[in-house]
Amino acid sequence: MIRNITLVRARSGHDRARMQDILAQLRAMRIRGMIGLWAGSDLGLREGNWDYGIVADLDDAEAYRRYDTDAEHNRIRGELAPLVEQIARSQIEV
Repeated sequence: MIRNITLVRARSGHDRARMQDILAQLRAMRIRGMIGLWAGSDLGLREGNWDYGIVADLDDAEAYRRYDTDAEHNRIRGELAPLVEQIARSQIEV
């Protein structure tokens, strides 16, 4: 199984309601081979954390590629981009 981890640092003054809508769109995605997707605001339990986290579990590398190139996913990425200062990603095998 592949776990895709994305951390988002939002632009100062970003529209938080808009960000929550985008995260909900991500959570609603259904892509073949995607086991689940979780997205939300950082809980603030430790100083210096990123603002938002997105975790997607996928069956295998092929499913990850489908997820990465999915048209709806890329449309949502386009909506997210103006709100973002920085993004970090990692894919790990679990």
